[in-house]
Amino acid sequence: MSVSNAKLLHCRLKPGLHTLCLSICLIIPLLAGCHSPESVSTNRLERFEFQSPHMGTLFTITLYAAQKSMAQNAAQAAFHRVAVLDEMMSDYQADSELMRLCEAPPGQPVRVSPELFDILSQAQKFAAMSDGAFDVTVGPLVRLWRFARKKKALPTPAQINEAASSVGYNKLHLEAKARTVTLLAPNMRLDLGGIAKGYAADQALAILQGRGFARALVAASGDIAVGDPPPGQRGWRVSIANMDGHTNETFRSVLLRNAGISTSGDTEQFTEIDGVRYSHIVNPRTGVGLTNRIQVTIIAPNATTTDALATGVSVLGATRGLRLVDTLPRTAALIATKRDGEMRAFTSRRFKSVFTEAVATSKTSR
Repeated sequence: MSVSNAKLLHCRLKPGLHTLCLSICLIIPLLAGCHSPESVSTNRLERFEFQSPHMGTLFTITLYAAQKSMAQNAAQAAFHRVAVLDEMMSDYQADSELMRLCEAPPGQPVRVSPELFDILSQAQKFAAMSDGAFDVTVGPLVRLWRFARKKKALPTPAQINEAASSVGYNKLHLEAKARTVTLLAPNMRLDLGGIAKGYAADQALAILQGRGFARALVAASGDIAVGDPPPGQRGWRVSIANMDGHTNETFRSVLLRNAGISTSGDTEQFTEIDGVRYSHIVNPRTGVGLTNRIQVTIIAPNATTTDALATGVSVLGATRGLRLVDTLPRTAALIATKRDGEMRAFTSRRFKSVFTEAVATSKTSR
């Protein structure tokens, strides 16, 4: 579907790729920002939804507006912004700005666009705070793992070691004043798959807000950015589905405004090799997909943060991941794990402090 022909839909909001098994309602006042004034009475606002494919998934925009034409024009502008970012940051398009950067000789500074520099700067911040659990230089290992998934055969230790020699966030140098990026090792390949959709959702929401549509939500599969709540509501209700893939079963639901939320897990994206289940999420330290069943939901002030942290915390695991989340302001986490058929749920301190109702159907821990 092209941006210009984005289809108007009236459907229930369902974030994709969410997987978890409790029922809870909560509001996150700590994540709320200021509310922009409405130019028209809220009782004149109608709900509109638009969808358009980008970054290998379907982006959904939900907003409240007085007129369909105004809503559609704003949604098209937001989708255009996502399309531009996709052209810059794709690792599937050989001529994207990201891939051109990866072709630069080691040690040569390359001046990049403000957007690419911004997302790489944020990625390096999350890499440092997660001790490399989130790392956009993981591209060589991701590429190797994609081939392994297709062939249903693990890469050899020699192949992993060769790819790993080009991985490490300390091999990526950014110079803010000159806005340059330098790759410090040969055969580096950057992969923004763990942060780009959240970043694009934030950028699309900013476009909508800039056009006066503050009551809006942008969903990029499991990465969602929300603005002011719908008229007469305290927030946008986002459901997190059951970890076992029963998408009609809600694990928990949250009520959010001016925040981001992301869920990362292997319910839909996994492979089995020699009887072992591997996630699509690659551990930068081992070079293969995660084998522990884990699903991570992060709530934070924006979707860029939640997207990156959901990936990083998945790699860190529940204990280390919660320890990291608890150090971050205005950030909360819900983690589900499954081992020997038993599912357990873990929450960060802030998440636990704000929920108002819970019906336990699995063991919850902290």
